[in-house]
Amino acid sequence: MIEVALFGAGRIGTIHAGNIARQPGVRLQYVVDVDHEAARALAEKYGAQVADAERVFEDAKVGAVVIASSTDTHADLILRAAKARKPIFCEKPVDLSLERARICAEAVRAAGVPCVIGFQRRYDPTFASLKHRIDEGEIGVPEMLVVTSRDPGAPPVDYIKRSGGIFKDMLIHDFDIFRWIIGDEAQWVFATGSCLTDPAIEHAGDVDATAVTIRTRHGRLCQINTIRRAAYGYDQRFEVIGSQGMLQAGNHRPTEVVLWSSGAITADKPEHFFLERYRAAYAAEMAHFFEVLEGRAKPRTSIEDGVAALALAEAATTSWREKRAVELP
Repeated sequence: MIEVALFGAGRIGTIHAGNIARQPGVRLQYVVDVDHEAARALAEKYGAQVADAERVFEDAKVGAVVIASSTDTHADLILRAAKARKPIFCEKPVDLSLERARICAEAVRAAGVPCVIGFQRRYDPTFASLKHRIDEGEIGVPEMLVVTSRDPGAPPVDYIKRSGGIFKDMLIHDFDIFRWIIGDEAQWVFATGSCLTDPAIEHAGDVDATAVTIRTRHGRLCQINTIRRAAYGYDQRFEVIGSQGMLQAGNHRPTEVVLWSSGAITADKPEHFFLERYRAAYAAEMAHFFEVLEGRAKPRTSIEDGVAALALAEAATTSWREKRAVELP
């Protein structure tokens, strides 16, 4: 039996708690959160105990930690887990500081423990199928990637102020998709952005719409467009153009029923937001984490992937602020 400590009893922590509880041979032992009432409610639901970080890291029976707490806690908890030689699952980003994220990666390497980063889109059945077909050579060599990534609405401005900005908060998933799908590293990035949906976001020093162009070391191209207001739902699509064809991955809808009538042809809108869209992906990534712990799989999303995506996010932030292309080392 693998005993697990969960840090974070909020929205994503609740999702992870349910998925942890569904794993055979795994028990949610501790829940840690500064909101003691939220921690108590989640712990009671799954037969766990409320604890603090000291208790978790001193308990030799804890076989893994899942970090779903606020971003500003990630690096410290990764470092403490690595020091305690406990395997780690951590939500993105590793940290808002690229230098600190690299320190975490070095600590994980030195400790020799698995560290899976929560880029759940890699575990989505649709996206994973597309990636498999690329790897099978179905479209030849990938040459161009076009990513559409749109939220139905922006998070609260108080969250935006501490999020690190749209490139580190929202687009970091798209930067990971770019590296995973195109199979190459960025040579330079050009990013621009505007505030189109809420002036309060601009007053907070951020933007809510972006356009990003990436050129890879082998000359492959990627374009990413994002906005924090899609009136029709959560819009997650991309297409890959290769030397022998193209593959597309589209949105998911609550049902696939389509009405054909004299007035129109209509279908369900896309799933409303990420919790609905990626419910299967969240379950699959947690199952994968325990497969890694049992030695049956290698991490599909490592801390090095987290550092690489953060480096792209930081380059894009610099590009937007300084209105220039940024070259990556």
